[in-house]
Amino acid sequence: MITAEAAADSAVPSVPGTAVATVVPEREEPAWPWKDAPIRALVQRIHQLQAERAQAFRRLEEGHLQYLRSGPPYDFPRYRSTVHEVTQAFAAASREVLAVEAELAGPRGQPLLASHVRSLQQLEQTHLATVALLQLMGAPELSGQENTLEMHQLKMKVIKTMEAISEVLQDLKFDAESAD
Repeated sequence: MITAEAAADSAVPSVPGTAVATVVPEREEPAWPWKDAPIRALVQRIHQLQAERAQAFRRLEEGHLQYLRSGPPYDFPRYRSTVHEVTQAFAAASREVLAVEAELAGPRGQPLLASHVRSLQQLEQTHLATVALLQLMGAPELSGQENTLEMHQLKMKVIKTMEAISEVLQDLKFDAESAD
């Protein structure tokens, strides 16, 4: 038999919402520094983020070359660490690019600029996936299984994607000047 005292000590409230809430301090999100920035500053930030992405691609390429030169036996833990660092950099840049896109699409009422940023983000995803596939295909563990035609096609895809990225950045810059 359940006594009144035992029922009172029950962790489950009898009526939802009647439990005494424990105050847990919520972590406040830091204020986004670009919230009230002019559109020109947002576009400049996108260009800075692109420069950071380019630097991350260089680190990824250099890490892959070091991996290939390291063996046999190959220094996979070092390469994995480089890939992890680069992945973190790409993720941080992507979060900020998406925030700029949302700002342009929403409060700023700049759907054209937001679409340029969205295209840029999609092109960067394609770029990264293609580079990763190229590195995987060039892994020493797969030597002898190389498909040179496919690798050539992937290299051309990287080049064309980079050209498309440059075009989108130019369009973004030009259209942003018109929006100011």
